Amino acid sequence: MRTSMALALALAAPLASQQPTVVEQVSGVRATLMAVSPVSESVVWASGSAGMVVRTRDGGTTWESHSVPDGVTDRLGFRGIHAISVDEAWVMSSANGPATRIYHTVDGGTTWKEQYRATDAAMFLDCIAFFDAKHGVAFSDVASPGITILRTDDGGEHWNLLAPGAAPAALKGEGAFASSNSCISITDKTHAVLVAGTPGGRVFRTTDAGATWTLAGAAPVIHDTAAGPTAISFRDGRHGILVAGIIGRGVMTRDTVPNAVATTDDGGTTWTLRHRPTQPGMLSGVTLLPAVSDGTAITATYTGLHVSRDNGESWASVATGYYWAVKSFGKRAWAVGNGGKITRLDF
Repeated sequence: MRTSMALALALAAPLASQQPTVVEQVSGVRATLMAVSPVSESVVWASGSAGMVVRTRDGGTTWESHSVPDGVTDRLGFRGIHAISVDEAWVMSSANGPATRIYHTVDGGTTWKEQYRATDAAMFLDCIAFFDAKHGVAFSDVASPGITILRTDDGGEHWNLLAPGAAPAALKGEGAFASSNSCISITDKTHAVLVAGTPGGRVFRTTDAGATWTLAGAAPVIHDTAAGPTAISFRDGRHGILVAGIIGRGVMTRDTVPNAVATTDDGGTTWTLRHRPTQPGMLSGVTLLPAVSDGTAITATYTGLHVSRDNGESWASVATGYYWAVKSFGKRAWAVGNGGKITRLDF
């Protein structure tokens, strides 16, 4: 009996040691945080409701809050943020028409410059991402004959819609999940993968920093007018993971749809269905951690955080709470959610 118990403990020890250390952080704000952008294992930005932006320079031991004046006045929800340094970041609001905007800071959030304000009532930005300090893209629910993508090559001083021929024609009502800034995954200075969640679960690729896009394939996860991929993450040009769910008030904390996780090893052309966490809750964010291992991933859900060590085949719950987004840098990840919630996972 003692030998069997010793063997069981020995086998369990490596599994236990693989679990991350969970560090709950104090953001100092009550806003709903919907997007997070780590620059390093120390510098992280996050954004959310009522024009709120927070930043840490010490890995989250302390957070400082900033606000975009127009965002507060107009009660904008900054569902997207992309930072490239301790001082420079862009935030994106998601709403109809003129309430869809992009702001930029170069002084750590002390001041902000409005770079874009939609004039088309159909514009509704879903996510924003930058390849480098000059080249960036923002994706919108369909508002033109082609896939609606804004692009800049001067750091956001000018944002222009791609010409219809630069991207495939849009499906009727096509768009992406707009609440975790996770519909675009940048892999290097010229390559990225984008997923349009509804209604077709289509995946697109660019090889020229967002100037043109081609259809890679479609993910075999749930997708229709009220469901689809919600987040995507690639660790290189070929290997990626996406998560999906049913999008709708009153459903998100109860979602248990099985076909909600898929992985690819050919850049998004073909996908393999994996397992979802056993706990209910829509999967709203996902991030790969190649610095830890090729198979390590975290998914954020409306009921908690879950870690996979085998490329989505199985998941272990590591935290509870209402989370919108999760992103990683190196061996650390940050997840954000309701009530200013921020959780750091250390591997």
